Amino acid sequence: MAGITYAAYSAVPLSASGSAKAGAGVLGGIYVGTSTALTIQIWDSLSASGTVILATTAPLTAGQFINLPVAFNTGCFITVGGAGTFTVLVA
Repeated sequence: MAGITYAAYSAVPLSASGSAKAGAGVLGGIYVGTSTALTIQIWDSLSASGTVILATTAPLTAGQFINLPVAFNTGCFITVGGAGTFTVLVA
C-alpha cells in the first residue's frame, strides 16, 4: 500500500499587500484572522502583475479558511483591498 505524503506548510502572517514566498511552491490555503471588507488577489508573481491565481470579490470573514492546494511557479504575491489580517500557508 502506498503511503500518503503531506506537504509541510509555513505560516506567513500578512495584513497588507506583500510576498508570501519567492520561487516555486504550493499555496495550501489562507486563514482570515480579522476582516473589515477584506478582499485579496493572489498572483503567481513577485509583484502585483502576471498570472492571477485567485481574486476574491466578496469580502472575506474572520475565521474563514480558504483551502487552496494550488502550485505557483514564480512566487506567491498577495494584494489586499479593505483591511484585515490573514495567514497564508505556503510550501
